[in-house]
Amino acid sequence: MISSTSLFSQVLTLISRNEFQRNVKELKAERHSKGFSCWDQFVAMLFCQLAQAKSLREITSGLRCCVGKLNHLGMKEAPKRSTLSYANKHRPWQLYERTFYQLLGRCQEAAPGKHKFRFKNKLLSLDASIIDLCVELFDWAKYRSTKGAVKLHLLLDHAGYLPTFALITEGKQHEVRMARTLKLAADSIIVIDRGYTDYELFARWSKEGVWFVTRLKQNADYEVIAAQEVPQNRPILRDQIIWLPSAPLRENGEPELLRLIEVWDEKKQESIVLLTNHLKFGATTIAAIYKDRWQIELFFKALKQNLRVKTFVGTSANALRIQIWTALIAMLLLRYLQFKSKLGWALSNLVALLRWNLFTYRDLLKWIDDPYETPPETGPPEQLDLPAINLDSNRAAA
Repeated sequence: MISSTSLFSQVLTLISRNEFQRNVKELKAERHSKGFSCWDQFVAMLFCQLAQAKSLREITSGLRCCVGKLNHLGMKEAPKRSTLSYANKHRPWQLYERTFYQLLGRCQEAAPGKHKFRFKNKLLSLDASIIDLCVELFDWAKYRSTKGAVKLHLLLDHAGYLPTFALITEGKQHEVRMARTLKLAADSIIVIDRGYTDYELFARWSKEGVWFVTRLKQNADYEVIAAQEVPQNRPILRDQIIWLPSAPLRENGEPELLRLIEVWDEKKQESIVLLTNHLKFGATTIAAIYKDRWQIELFFKALKQNLRVKTFVGTSANALRIQIWTALIAMLLLRYLQFKSKLGWALSNLVALLRWNLFTYRDLLKWIDDPYETPPETGPPEQLDLPAINLDSNRAAA
């Protein structure tokens, strides 16, 4: 006998149904609904991501093919295209945002407790990525005269490389405007690129006890206060204490001391000039911190290559947000499976094999450790022998 449900069904159990229904009630997401619940919509959109369905037709047809297995997913029947399209257009995308953050807490419990560096400070990377859109279909998302776009802002925690904050804005929204709204914990380290250069923001972070590491703009005006010793046999060209004349002064009227570190990139055969307000870490540590910022670039790349955030099944702003938030939820689920597995999955391999086995009946935790193992065959139940009954003796006794 089969003792487990489908892999897709077991993946869905990682989402708390009680919390999901609580969110539905608080947001009044099922007002005027006629049989098609928010959970049905969520399952359909998550199927879109994990099965890499390209259209509403593929979503509904894919679920309809597995109609006998939908009960395990909490669905009675596959939705119609028009029903799913209407729900994506009108039901609040905030439901998916809340689901993302609630699932994030569970993933953080399973993630490694620290990053790969020796220091104990929380290490974060902040960046944004443009998602291109057709301006004729997405006329509300104008970016340029012939191009539409939205921008996905992410804050990545290097302990497990999980996105701890996400925001979807118009493509024209500048990264610095979003960064100003962030509230970071004191003693944390945030790594950013040159697009976030804002001296007032840097001064505020220094006042709040937040450390930053970024690249110095080529035309930046600065004055050198002191030169520090450069470590031997390391790609560090210079290490200087500087101050920026155009940056805000401290409350006592003194300039904010910063640190300039120039690093030689052997691969690109060029030097990189870094700027930080952390004066105590070694220069090689600062360089390694900035190098690890590449992980957020890899996260965006994995998101766009393995999930559906480049082609959309709806053209309204609400439908687009729902699909992007569902992709982020799917990424958290995939990360969770990577944390639990002993196999050392590459994300692309995990996505591919899970897509092919969504409705395979295997134990999920055993499958992620050995997906190629053939499940044990279970023969038909053994027929029990009934004792023989002597009908002639029964008639005589009667």
